[in-house]
Amino acid sequence: MIANESLRTTDALTRDTILADYRIACESRQVSLLGRKDVMGGRAKFGIFGDGKEVAQLAAARAFQRGDFRSGYYRDQTFVAALGELRWTEFFAQLYAHTDLSHDPNTAGRSMNGHFATRWLDEQGHWRSQTDLFNSACDIAPTAGQIPRSVGLAYASKLYRNNPELAELTQFSRQGNEVTFATIGDASTSQGMFWETMNAAGVLQVPLLVSVWDDGYGISVPVELQTTKGSISKALAGFQRDEHDKGFAIFTVKGWDYVALLETYEKAAQICRTEHVPVLVHVQELTQPQGHSSSGSHERYKPADRLTWEREHDCNLQFRNWILANEVATEEELVTLEKQALAAAREARNAAWKAYQKPMLAEQTDVLDLLQQAARNHPKSADIMAIRMELQQAITPLYRDSVAAVRHVLRLLRADQGQGKQALIRWLKNATEQHTDRFSSHLYSQSDESPLRVTPVPAQYSDESPMLDGYLIMQRYFDSLFGREPRAVAIGEDVGHIGDVNQGFAGLQEKYGHLRITDTGIRETTIIGQGIGLAMRGLRPIVEIQYFDYIFYALATLTDDLATLLYRTKGGQKAPVIIRTRGHRLEGIWHSGSPMGAMLNSLRGIHVLVPRNMVQAAGFYNTLIKSDDPALLVECLNGYRLKERLPDNIADFCLPLGAPDILQPGSDITVVTYGSMCRIVMEAAAQLAETGISVEVIDVQTLLPFDLTGTIIESLKKTSRVLFADEDFPGGASAYMLQQVLDQQNGYRYLDSAPRTLTAKAHRPPYGSDGDYFSKPSVDDVFEAVYELMQEAEPNRFPALY
Repeated sequence: MIANESLRTTDALTRDTILADYRIACESRQVSLLGRKDVMGGRAKFGIFGDGKEVAQLAAARAFQRGDFRSGYYRDQTFVAALGELRWTEFFAQLYAHTDLSHDPNTAGRSMNGHFATRWLDEQGHWRSQTDLFNSACDIAPTAGQIPRSVGLAYASKLYRNNPELAELTQFSRQGNEVTFATIGDASTSQGMFWETMNAAGVLQVPLLVSVWDDGYGISVPVELQTTKGSISKALAGFQRDEHDKGFAIFTVKGWDYVALLETYEKAAQICRTEHVPVLVHVQELTQPQGHSSSGSHERYKPADRLTWEREHDCNLQFRNWILANEVATEEELVTLEKQALAAAREARNAAWKAYQKPMLAEQTDVLDLLQQAARNHPKSADIMAIRMELQQAITPLYRDSVAAVRHVLRLLRADQGQGKQALIRWLKNATEQHTDRFSSHLYSQSDESPLRVTPVPAQYSDESPMLDGYLIMQRYFDSLFGREPRAVAIGEDVGHIGDVNQGFAGLQEKYGHLRITDTGIRETTIIGQGIGLAMRGLRPIVEIQYFDYIFYALATLTDDLATLLYRTKGGQKAPVIIRTRGHRLEGIWHSGSPMGAMLNSLRGIHVLVPRNMVQAAGFYNTLIKSDDPALLVECLNGYRLKERLPDNIADFCLPLGAPDILQPGSDITVVTYGSMCRIVMEAAAQLAETGISVEVIDVQTLLPFDLTGTIIESLKKTSRVLFADEDFPGGASAYMLQQVLDQQNGYRYLDSAPRTLTAKAHRPPYGSDGDYFSKPSVDDVFEAVYELMQEAEPNRFPALY
């Protein structure tokens, strides 16, 4: 097509800028093609590429400014490269899973290719200035998983623009001028996460620019079978703003039309940036020349006429034709540029492969030498040399090949004490340390702001310390927090106007304003997304899941995005969001309040705190607000009306994570529990004392981390018996605690009786007080479980109850 005469950015479309764009488009296509070949040839495990989306992403990048954020799709390689944030060597390093940050600064080989991340943190884990960067929040593979946090990233701009108390945080915002560019494949718009985010963004009116890359298919399923009216922009027409109602600005544009794309993104970004209005850009008629991924060919499901159309409407071909039609360059010049692009892609591929192999080849060489020395004059020389030969024949050795060879030889040398064996042991120890850093580091913060490094401050009381209901303790605490910490933001259902359903925030919205304490709709996924995005931008959000059971609505976002963020960037990004909820001793199938095992198995990377009362909760909140890890804190629902003494230093006292609390010393048996079960166990312990049984009651307080102080082991040394009690399902948190004490801490050494767990029934509790009594552990259950353990040990002293 001929250039649009009305294009406002014509002056910017110089020959140099156009050809620079075309060069990036060509290079990006070539690395996609070479990447697929590497997967098919065995160099890489899997590949997913951005071919067919190059021109649209170039236009989006043109509208992107320093300080903006991209919450993107794993096909955005051209977008990130156009910003200067991706070298092609890094593209291939990620494809090969190179664990060296200097080669893959995005994820250190921990994510498959196409997952890009700006390193917001320095080597000490402290924030760099985001306003100086082109920011990419680390991509995730689950479809639409990148979308919930995008509303939070955009919402942060609204807070930075409208809250003058944040004006000094210039490393995170320039008066809310930042736009968040969210990108998503058209098929993924069928996910509920997308619809929930669009609704939230429309309500909040935030600068979120959502690009939908539409190539007509979701793997093999055509758009007609996925989206109402076969078009996401038509389906979302009701979101369109007008002179009467707020909403979205919606644009449609062809993905092969270079000039129209530039115009569209310029206008879309301007609306977002100046008006703080969300925008949807539906980029249509894109193609996917290599199909969905390296796992199969699109020729299996696309008809011949569609394949012909895709070849003719390939965006790079259309861009090329436009350049020639507008005499920007000659055919010869384009051929030369295309050859240079192919050469650049090949050079990057070869350099990346060589760099990836270099440390592995060096490790292989070292091990071959050590095995040669170990075999010299050894009775098992032939066996050792056979293992050495197998390692030597590995054409493209991995780290695991060398480690496995050493471990196998050490088995052969298990009865040997020679120098060869000792050299292998030293090598293996050093290699294990290096591989721990490569593959297992940064699950939690390693910075000086880790919650494990916050100095504990004990609660202080005086004769004037009042006794208050638990909900008043929370009110006093949150009032003190919001009064001293301008970055603190509370978000959740009913948290604002009525002060949350249990009055922990009562009166605080009126005092601190709607921007800081904000009501939301019933939308748990995007409540968590808001929190993640705000925390990524330097704020300190406390986001509320009204009741613990509702967390399942947001579990995918918590486990796939938040819990893995620090780990999958190897310390490059963090989001210290605090998730506040209430649970324990709830009644009813959908309100049991106790899905703790599900959290422990899903949220590694997030701390899980289970305080027994509101004073303890306040102490943990103080610790978390000083630290840089995300955390889930479960308050006891039945504790808001119980009396507690308010510490004089409610704003300052800090509780350590991983430090159990001995609620009652004892000598016969240890009972380990947490949360509301503490009160049940304590009542049972009082009744057991009347029968002559001395119970040591331990409140673990935090499940992740678990007993870093060895408190439980010391108790077992004294009592030699243990019961783990909680109200989760069988095999849940009680089994986890047992595993931690017996397996991780070797607590079995100190037991004279078999360890036991006491849990709820396998079904969810029916509604009503009887449902609770017959489904969850009661005082009677705890009494009898402890008594049976003692009866087994001393039957004469403790006759059977029945």
